[in-house]
Amino acid sequence: MSSLLRICVVTLFTSAAIPAALAQQAAPAMPVAPEGRAASEQFAAQRAAANSKPGARQRPGETIPVPVEGVSPAAQALIAAPFPPHFNANPKSAAEWKDLIERRAAVIRAALPAMQAMLAVDVQPAAIGGVKAYIVTPKSMPEANKNRLLVHVHGGGYVFGPGEAALPEALMIAGFGGYKVISVDYRMPPDFPYPAAMDDAMAVWKAAVTMADPKNMAILGTSTGGAMTLAMVHRAKQEGLPLPAAIAPGTPWSDITDTGDTYKSNEWVDNILVTWDGWLGRAARLYAAGHDLRDPQLSPIYGDFSRFPPAILTSGTRDLFLSNTVRTHRALKRAGVVAELNVYEGQSHAQYMGNVDAPETREAFTDIARFFDAHLGR
Repeated sequence: MSSLLRICVVTLFTSAAIPAALAQQAAPAMPVAPEGRAASEQFAAQRAAANSKPGARQRPGETIPVPVEGVSPAAQALIAAPFPPHFNANPKSAAEWKDLIERRAAVIRAALPAMQAMLAVDVQPAAIGGVKAYIVTPKSMPEANKNRLLVHVHGGGYVFGPGEAALPEALMIAGFGGYKVISVDYRMPPDFPYPAAMDDAMAVWKAAVTMADPKNMAILGTSTGGAMTLAMVHRAKQEGLPLPAAIAPGTPWSDITDTGDTYKSNEWVDNILVTWDGWLGRAARLYAAGHDLRDPQLSPIYGDFSRFPPAILTSGTRDLFLSNTVRTHRALKRAGVVAELNVYEGQSHAQYMGNVDAPETREAFTDIARFFDAHLGR
């Protein structure tokens, strides 16, 4: 498999997986606890003293090794990658945003033909509900899926993944799961801030429920797409629209403020998103365009989760959005919703779909397909 194809999926979210020529020099190691029993006891005593009072926890500079047990070599390579070169990108104008967006999209578009062939899927552009979209169809579809239809909303911080660059996840669920998928090419900033993306996604949903029985349908997406999946259900409830039979919000950006434990505990550990205070928070503000960041259509964690369809959520132990995912899982469970949570060892944000050759990728999408099969009608 080419290095270009290996990096294209993670590039959709943050470009943390980068060409080898850019990844040869890792960040310098941080200090670690001294070795030896006496030194360890002294170090432990220092840490205890620093954390002797109730309140925020303090920890020293440390080096966190790449996990080995229970992690495939392909996943280890993703976990070991350095930070993306533009994790702290700060575009000053619409033109600078567009330049960054296009550079990232070009890498993905170049890799799509090989991915499409590998996963044995066909892709056709379409206009659904007046919105640009792509219809992804597996060349071999199980009989049970003939009347089923998925709607996919892509990730990318509300700014990345225009056009065909949005497709990798849709190709994977179609290829690994054997489902027909509508992938929404929703409008994005800098030209189209909130609520353009949600308006487009809902227009597609309204049209899609005339194409299949909602009992046979699901919505899925990762990162921003996970947040939009949740927000679409909130909005469908408000508008009295049919709900999907199941959803798969992968590592959802369910709170676009920097609220949640792992925004801090996994900051500088996640080698995809790295920190909310980089491009991520800037994209949140660009998309929100002055609206309250805690509006449930922007941060769906603050919405009402009653009557939600069954949900499967996926994250990793180093994911900056692990708390977003866990908080969403708990909100669903507290509302009495069937909710399954899969967390992968050592993975940063969305790395379960960072390499189509990794066994973890097949496992993640097979789990999602299995969940859909259990909850969708036929």
